[in-house]
Amino acid sequence: MSSETVTVGAYLLERLRQLGVKSLFGVPGDFNLGFLDLVEDHPDIDWVGNCNELNAAYAADGYARVNKKSIGAILTTFGVGELSAINGIAGSFSEMVPIVHIAGVPSVSQQKNKPMLHHTLGDGRFDAYLKASQQFTISQADIKDNITAGSEIDRVLTDCITSARPVYIMLPTDIAYAKTSSAALSTPLKPTAPEVDTAVQGFVLDEIEKLVEAAGSEVIILVDACAIRHGVEEETWELIKRTGFPVYSAPMGKTAVPEGYEKYGGIYVGSLSHPEIKEKVESAKLILAVGSLKSDFNTGNFTYRIPQVSTVELHSDHTRVQYALYPNVGFKELLPKLTARLHPLESPSGAVSVPPFVANVPAPADDPLGADVISQLWFWPRLGKFFEPEDVIVTETGTSSFGALAIPLPRDSIYVSQILWGSIGYATGSMLGAALAQREIGLKGRTILFTGDGSLQLTVQELSTVMRKGLNPIIFVLNNSGYTIERHLHGRERKYNDIVNWKWTSLLDVLAPADLNPPPKSYTVHTKNELDALLKDESFAHAKGIQLVEVMMDKYDAPLALLRQAELSGKTNKYVGDYV
Repeated sequence: MSSETVTVGAYLLERLRQLGVKSLFGVPGDFNLGFLDLVEDHPDIDWVGNCNELNAAYAADGYARVNKKSIGAILTTFGVGELSAINGIAGSFSEMVPIVHIAGVPSVSQQKNKPMLHHTLGDGRFDAYLKASQQFTISQADIKDNITAGSEIDRVLTDCITSARPVYIMLPTDIAYAKTSSAALSTPLKPTAPEVDTAVQGFVLDEIEKLVEAAGSEVIILVDACAIRHGVEEETWELIKRTGFPVYSAPMGKTAVPEGYEKYGGIYVGSLSHPEIKEKVESAKLILAVGSLKSDFNTGNFTYRIPQVSTVELHSDHTRVQYALYPNVGFKELLPKLTARLHPLESPSGAVSVPPFVANVPAPADDPLGADVISQLWFWPRLGKFFEPEDVIVTETGTSSFGALAIPLPRDSIYVSQILWGSIGYATGSMLGAALAQREIGLKGRTILFTGDGSLQLTVQELSTVMRKGLNPIIFVLNNSGYTIERHLHGRERKYNDIVNWKWTSLLDVLAPADLNPPPKSYTVHTKNELDALLKDESFAHAKGIQLVEVMMDKYDAPLALLRQAELSGKTNKYVGDYV
C-alpha cells in the first residue's frame, strides 16, 4: 500500500482491513467475481461465502455485534443478490449495527447505455436497486469513476462508523480494477464527532449535577442498546463504578453492564418487569438513561412509567435533561466529564443496596407442567447455570429471546438478539458471524445458539457454512411444534402456525462436509433429567465440534414475559373491533 496508486478494489479492501474487518460475507455473482479475486488473494481478509445473501447479511450483523471495534461487511451481486440481502440490512439499520453492503454492479458504460442485461428489470432502470437501498442504509456511494472512488468509499465508511448504521457501495466491474490514488490510506478513518459547544456542555453538566444532588438516595442508571451500538460501554461502566448508583438495563441493553455486579438489579421492561425491579425504577427520583431505544418489545409495549421530569437521557448526538433538549452534546464526550463531576459528590444513592439479579432453578415438583417435562419456567434458569464467562449467547425472536432476558449472564459474555427488527431465522445466520468474530477477537467462551424449530427452518442452510469454517457452536433447537410466539399473538389453534417436524438430529450429518473432524453430534432430550445430565457432561460442555440438542417442549408453553407481551400486543393489534 506504499505505492502512489492502487486499484479501487484494493483501496476498499485496505479500508476494511483498517476498520478491523477480517471476514467478508456474501455470495459470488458475475458482477462481483473480479473483485472477489482480490478478496481471495488478500492476506488479512477471509472470504466466508454463504449459502444465500439473506444469511450473509445476518452473519455480517452478528459479526459486528460481537467484534465491537469493527464493522460487518457483505458482498453481493447486482439486483438478485442485493435484494435478497435487504431484509438483513434493514434489520441492521433498525437496530443500529454498522454494516457495509458492497454490490458488484455492471460497468459504468452499461449503466449509461442501459442494455437489457440479466439481473435487470428489463426496463432500463439500473438505479432501481440503489433507490431501494436508500431506504435501508444511512449513506450510499454510486461510484462512477476511479478519480473520486477513494473519497466516496471514505465518505460512506465514515458515515457507517459515525452513525452505527449500514451503508451501501456500488462497485462497477470496470472500476474495481481501475487505478486510484492511495494517498488517503495513510490517514485512518474516524467517526465524525459532533461539534461541541463547551459552554452548553458545561451547562448540561451543571444541570445534571443539581438534579443528582436533589434526588438524594433515589438516583439510578438505566442502560440501553445505544450504549453498546455507539461504543460507550467503558465510559458507562466507569460512571457506574465511580458513583455506585444502582443500575438496570433494558432488554436491548443486556450485557452492556456485567450482570454479576453487586449494584446491577436486572432488566427493566415496563409492565413486564419483575415487580421489585419495576418498583425500584419507576419510583426513582432521577434516572440517568444511557442510550435508550424505546421500541415496543424493548419497553413492554410502551408501558414505561418514567416521568420525563425525572429523566436525563444521554444519547450519541444529543442530551435531554427533563424537558430540555441539547443537540450535539453526545455521550462519548459527556460521560467521562459527568463521572468526574458526580464521583466526588458521594451521593447517598451510592450507598443504596440492590437486590441481586438471580434466577433460581425451580424444583421439579414445583413445575405446573410436571416434574419431568422440560418447561420454559425450568429451562432458562437451568441453562443459566451452564453459561460461562466470555460465552456468546445468540437467541432467536420468540420464546428464546424472552426466556433468556430473565437469566443473569456471566462476566464478559455477549448477548445477541434482534429485539426490534425481529426477523425470524436471524439468529442462525447471526450465530455464524458472531462465532467468527468471537474466534478473531480471542474470546475463550463458547458460541451458544437458542432457536425455535420454526425459525431454524428459514435459515438452516448456514449450518453448513458454520461447519466448513471449523466453528463449534452448541445449538439448542426448541421443538415446540411450530410458531409458539405466533400462537399466543393470534391463531392459537390455526394450521398456519404449524410446521413440518423435521428429523432434527439428522440435520448436521446432512449439511456437514464429508471430512469434518470431529464429526457433529446431535441429541434429543425429553425430560429435565435427560437435559440436566447432558449439561453436566464435560464432553458435551466443552466439545471440540459442533453439537445440536433437540429440546422437546409443549407447543403452548412460553416464558411469562412473552405471554404478557403477547397479551399487550394482541390488544394493540386486535383484528375485531368497532370502526367508524
